[in-house]
Amino acid sequence: MTPDLLIELDNVKKHYHMGEETVKAVDGVSIKIEKGDFVAIMGPSGSGKSTAMNLVGSLDLATKGEIYLDGKDIEHLGESELAQIRGKKIGFIFQSFNLINNLTAKENVMLPMLFQKADKSDREDRAEELLRLVELDDRMDHYPNQLSGGQQQRVAIARALANNPEVILADEPTGNLDTKTGNIVMDFLEKMNEKEGKTIIMVTHDPDKALAHAKTIYWLVDGKIDKVTRKIHGKWKNWDIHKHHKAKT
Repeated sequence: MTPDLLIELDNVKKHYHMGEETVKAVDGVSIKIEKGDFVAIMGPSGSGKSTAMNLVGSLDLATKGEIYLDGKDIEHLGESELAQIRGKKIGFIFQSFNLINNLTAKENVMLPMLFQKADKSDREDRAEELLRLVELDDRMDHYPNQLSGGQQQRVAIARALANNPEVILADEPTGNLDTKTGNIVMDFLEKMNEKEGKTIIMVTHDPDKALAHAKTIYWLVDGKIDKVTRKIHGKWKNWDIHKHHKAKT
């Protein structure tokens, strides 16, 4: 694994058994995600992109193949060690927001820091800083059901940034939002990538979002990568990612 790689999937397969049938959700996928990239994993419903997201985010283990997170083979890590590494390296943003209803916006943002054993005062200061960043400083003490969908997604973004992760993994981050609010969220993610150097991984079925914001796109069809495209000098080109990394090593 080269020094600028954060996440690598090497010929990964994820198969599920449903009765006598084997579902090949992901079937021999290789993905390499470099520091500072904005990657979109694209595909229609049933293409395997949600399964690929779980594998890329180290939320699931492969049936076959290898997954590396920051140079470590996650197949050989215990769950507690994996959770610690994942908690520090990756912030997650979900389509359904996944906020805890009986916690305020501020408490939701503080939660990931609790798992990393940060002091309460540090958690409070960081949560307030992040909610100001997403322009919700006047909603800190509101509960999720007192917030609009766009506000809930901004709380989710603040929560994803809580431990200052290198990677933000966004699963259909605009799927439950209107067009205007969705554009605000996408612009914020792009700002995090361009200004803060965060590595963004976005799972989406929307080619317009991928083409407008991503730098690298993995196009999935039936659990396999159909093609990889990369934006070079403002133009999209097919990309032989294996040849690229081989040339750099």
